[in-house]
Amino acid sequence: MDFATLLLAIGMIAFVGTHLLMSHPWRATLVRQFGPGGFLGVYSIISLITFSGTVIAFGRAPAAPQLWDGQALLPWITASLLTLVASALFLASFAGNPALAGTDVSGLSTRLPHGAFKVTRHPMMSAFTLWGVSHVLVAPSARTIILAGGVAALAVVGSLGQDAKKSALYGRDWRAWVKRTTFLPNPAMLGHLGFYWVAALPVWMLLTWLHLKLALVPAGLWVWLEQL
Repeated sequence: MDFATLLLAIGMIAFVGTHLLMSHPWRATLVRQFGPGGFLGVYSIISLITFSGTVIAFGRAPAAPQLWDGQALLPWITASLLTLVASALFLASFAGNPALAGTDVSGLSTRLPHGAFKVTRHPMMSAFTLWGVSHVLVAPSARTIILAGGVAALAVVGSLGQDAKKSALYGRDWRAWVKRTTFLPNPAMLGHLGFYWVAALPVWMLLTWLHLKLALVPAGLWVWLEQL
């Protein structure tokens, strides 16, 4: 492993490790020490520093060799669909998401899942996971596997942590919600995203366009549109 890729791996470990520690075992202590607002400030600053350093290291790490041709038709189509689904799930995750930190889920046992929660009880984390998987598909280099794979792994572990924390806090209410929902996204339920499909398409087009302009790498439909 070259030095730049090693720095990237160290940065990703630092980002994921501090994120998980501050979100779970250290959270209560940090909140007591700094207060809720201070905790959010510390959390944001540390996350920003570690992730920014990781992104800088990613830019300096070599993009080759790659395990397969990520620009072939099958990886491109699969990744494009996954990121579109991720966009819809992410937008839907802000509407009444009981998994979000600080959300009171008392009485959740009396609610039936609807919309995005028919797909998964962790729509935001699932969006990050799909984002990570899609990037590995189209750019299967060591640097992408470390960065995008690290984000996906963090999302999965974070979802498990959310389940454990909510179960400990709310007991029967959360356990009932778990039984009515799925951890992994259920493809058969994607139609329940409804309006969010309409909202996701322009968001997806904008993000993939920014990917071309900022990262100088075409993504989504822009792989083809830039050739017209």
